[in-house]
Amino acid sequence: MVHTPLESNGFVDRIAAGRALAVAVEKLRLRRPIIVLALPRGGVPVAYEVALALGAPLDVLVVRKIGMPGQPELAIGAIASGGIIVREPGTVGHLPALDTRFEQLARRELAELGRRERAYRRGLPPLDLRGQSVVLVDDGLATGATMLAAVRAARAAGAAFVVVAAPVASDEAAATVGAEADQIAILQVPPLLFAIGAWYRDFDQLDDADVCRLLALAREKGSEPVAATQDTA
Repeated sequence: MVHTPLESNGFVDRIAAGRALAVAVEKLRLRRPIIVLALPRGGVPVAYEVALALGAPLDVLVVRKIGMPGQPELAIGAIASGGIIVREPGTVGHLPALDTRFEQLARRELAELGRRERAYRRGLPPLDLRGQSVVLVDDGLATGATMLAAVRAARAAGAAFVVVAAPVASDEAAATVGAEADQIAILQVPPLLFAIGAWYRDFDQLDDADVCRLLALAREKGSEPVAATQDTA
């Protein structure tokens, strides 16, 4: 399900986008318990607002883009917590030299993924996703590869129901994640999406300290996940 906002000029910042996105997610009337997982770094401020509105705990699901050698901004795949790897279909078989290097590139990103998980959680274990409704949040979806890896990682961790939520996404990304998520909540799906940052007036880069601060604040304000309830009907 794709939600369209009242305005089409983008968002003031990630906080405003998160509050607008929270309204869309609330309308889905998800079965509780709910866990909100942010894709760091940019997804964390957005997810914080969603978790706050839902009264749900917030955690991160770290996903690393696998970039093209020499063109790191061009995604050729992604790797998520648990070693879930997604390869961009358009690169398979068309770049033989890249095929032989892909595993090496993935291993390198896996090392950075582990470092970030340790930095963000500071010794705390990840939230248990088994039997939970999980809302995956990022600040925007360009190709959908990173979010697709997140969806598969959440499923592998036992999530009962997976929702993808983002303020803006390309047509391609919305279709890609929509094919595997149970539901999607996306506020803007423009005909052309050149850069996620173009949809934000304020798109400041975040660092690890920003992520840790918001996660700590969420733990202070948020609720703890409870065991999933079973329908008796």
